[in-house]
Amino acid sequence: MRELQRPNPLLWLAALLTTLALLAALALTLSSSATAKSRSTTATAHLASSFLTGIGDEQTEMFSNPLWKQLHTKIVRYIVPYDAAVRPYSLQAADEWIHDAEAAHQQVLVAFYHSEYTPTKMPSVSLYQRDVQKFVKLFPHVKQYQSWDESNRGNIRGVLASPSATAAARYYQALKRVCSGCTVIGLDVLDQENISPTLRYIEEFKREIYRLKTVMPKVWGLHNYSDVNRLESWRTRDLVKVLGGEVWLTETGGIVQLGSSFTNHHGAGLIRSAKVLRYMFKLAATEPRIKRLYVYDWSGGTAATRFDAGLMNAKDQPREGYLVMCKQMHAAKCNVKIARN
Repeated sequence: MRELQRPNPLLWLAALLTTLALLAALALTLSSSATAKSRSTTATAHLASSFLTGIGDEQTEMFSNPLWKQLHTKIVRYIVPYDAAVRPYSLQAADEWIHDAEAAHQQVLVAFYHSEYTPTKMPSVSLYQRDVQKFVKLFPHVKQYQSWDESNRGNIRGVLASPSATAAARYYQALKRVCSGCTVIGLDVLDQENISPTLRYIEEFKREIYRLKTVMPKVWGLHNYSDVNRLESWRTRDLVKVLGGEVWLTETGGIVQLGSSFTNHHGAGLIRSAKVLRYMFKLAATEPRIKRLYVYDWSGGTAATRFDAGLMNAKDQPREGYLVMCKQMHAAKCNVKIARN
C-alpha cells in the first residue's frame, strides 16, 4: 500500500487563510445586501408615513358615519365664506361643522371663500380683515387657516369672482394680522391642465409679499386635480418646486364626474376615481415636501351633479374609492359592499 504523503504546513496554512478570506467576503456581501434591503424597506415605510391624510367636506353627516370613524383620521378641511361671522345662516353651518369635527378630535383647517350672498364681488382688504377677525375670535381652537380657497380659479361670470394674486397676498397679510399664533397657509392654488397661468400667479403673489414686507409663507396649499386625474405627476412636481417650503395638498382626489372631461357612463368614473386615488397616494409618498393630503370629498352626488369626487354616493353608500382610502389608512374592516353608482 502506498504511503500517504504528508502535507506541506505552509501550503496548508495558505489554503486555510484563503478559505477564511472568501468566507468573510461572502458574509460581508450578504450583510450589505440585507442592510441595503432593510434601508430600502425603511425608506419606503418612511415615505408612506411622511404625510398626514384627512378629508375635506362641508357636510356634518360624515362625522357620524361608522365608515368615516374607522379611518381614524386626524385632520379635516372646511370651506367657509369669509363673511360667515356676520351671516347667520353661514355661521350656523360653520358652527355645527366645526363643533362636530372638534368633538371627533379632528384638527380643523378652515379655508375662507367668497360670500354666499355676494359671490361675484370681492371684498376690500379692510372688510375682509374685519369679517375674518370676527370668525377667528368665535372659534379659538381653530389654528390653521387659508385666506382664500382656490384663489387662482379666475372669475366665472354670474357665478363667482376670484382675487388677483396681489389681492390674495393682501388677504393673506390681513389674516396673519388677526390670527396670531395661527398657521396661515400661503396661497391655495389649482394646478390646471396648463400650469403656466398658475406659475405666473404664484410669482405675482410672492412679488407682492416682498413689496408688503410680509413674512413669506412656509406652508403652501395645492389642488392637483388636473395632474392626478390624468395619472401624471409633472404638474405637481413643478408646482411643489416653485412654491417651495412645505406643501399641503389641500384638495386632491379622484373625480367621478365633471362635465364632458370626466364622465361616469356605466360606472366608468367610479373605477377611474379609485385608480386615481391609488396613484395620488403613491405620488404624495415620493414628494418629501408634501406633508398633508386632504381628499376631497366625502359626500358624493347623483348623475345630475356637475362635480362629483365623493368617496360615498348620494345615499351615503361607499364607492370603490372609499375602499382605496380604507386600505391606505389601514382600517380594520375594508371588505365593505361597494356601491355601483
